[in-house]
Amino acid sequence: MFALENISKSFGDLQVLKLTNVEFPVGKSTVLIGPSGCGKSTMLRVLVGLVQPDTGTVRFEGEAMTEKTLLAMRRRMGYVIQDGGLFPHLTAFENISLMARHLGWDMSARQARVTELADLTRLPATALKRYPAQMSGGQRQRVGIMRALMLDPPVLLFDEPMGALDPLVRFDLQEDLLKIIRTLNKTSIMVTHDMGEAGFFGDQVMMLAEGEIVQQGTLDMLIHQPANDYVTRFINAQRIPHV
Repeated sequence: MFALENISKSFGDLQVLKLTNVEFPVGKSTVLIGPSGCGKSTMLRVLVGLVQPDTGTVRFEGEAMTEKTLLAMRRRMGYVIQDGGLFPHLTAFENISLMARHLGWDMSARQARVTELADLTRLPATALKRYPAQMSGGQRQRVGIMRALMLDPPVLLFDEPMGALDPLVRFDLQEDLLKIIRTLNKTSIMVTHDMGEAGFFGDQVMMLAEGEIVQQGTLDMLIHQPANDYVTRFINAQRIPHV
């Protein structure tokens, strides 16, 4: 789905991504994990085209991401951030259907698609008329997921989407989101700092440290076959059972 070829990125004197070559397979769920400042969110933003790398090439579905191809590529990516990233002056329905409206979908087509997505994400129909400030955190996140799914993209990218939710709401949303990803057969890439969440979602886990991938594999591999002491310390700090 994606390939990063000789990618690097610095902000001023701070190098947040060292030279990186990695592929993200179609139909799989990949989780980027690591502490704050390790480069995982920057890598995700490079993938979605929000951050331009200093060196290298980003490929999406085999094609190089350039200024000319970026807009069309972005319409084939669903992007979800913490708390949904909703426009406060738009209702849930308007937030979800914004891009479809921009692309010229008529109202009946937009309503049909939003109704379908509300059923899929278990968002109450009454919430569609509410503004973000009138919704719970879990509802806002569901609306953000619906917006990402509106154009039926082949890939979903999540930047710590559940970091601000309380444990019970987070648990329910995790269950629903994984079901959605599997039911729709989407490729997904998620950033999180939570190892349990990484294991729950990830077919493969990439652990980053100081701007580079230090280990890549299943969560079980990271726990039982850590690449170095850093991986071991990170896992132990999260109190993941060694079973």
